[in-house]
Amino acid sequence: MGIADKTVYEETRRRAEEAAIAGLVSQYAGTLYRVAYSVLRNAADAEDAVQEAFVRVLRHRETLHEVRDQRVWLIRIVWNVVLDRKRRMKTRPETDDVAELARVLPVGGLSAEERVAAAQHHAHVLGCVEQLPAKEREVLMLSAFEELTSVEIASVLGISESSVRSRLFRARNLMAGLLDHARSMR
Repeated sequence: MGIADKTVYEETRRRAEEAAIAGLVSQYAGTLYRVAYSVLRNAADAEDAVQEAFVRVLRHRETLHEVRDQRVWLIRIVWNVVLDRKRRMKTRPETDDVAELARVLPVGGLSAEERVAAAQHHAHVLGCVEQLPAKEREVLMLSAFEELTSVEIASVLGISESSVRSRLFRARNLMAGLLDHARSMR
């Protein structure tokens, strides 16, 4: 292989890597944002976390072809970024803005009254999720909101699959209790 051939090969490989990473960004940016936002509760911080996750992907792009499940791998990266940010933000007060998340949930095709009722219901459910202990809340969010399997959640959180299942069981029972309590208060 001559120098010109090697240069063409390297340029082709670099462009293929860039296209693969651009594909990852377009395919998974929304998912990663939801994961980051579910923990950080701040749109700007969530966007920064997703951006930082993709910067980490760029730094390790030579191992991209070794990844079996890119979705889980990317969620794991953004999860670690988010946890790092949460540790650094301990000195700052949290801004758990459930109302913001409830505002952006889809309610298309409904009357104004139905939209208000749906927004109130969404806010109530998200408020109940926020009352869960952190470990149960993490597992429930990854399962219910991101639709990850127990195996995928175990990989993201670095825990056993049986721990995921037991935390998910506790989270669902706690949520049922919180929602039942709210219904009985009406």
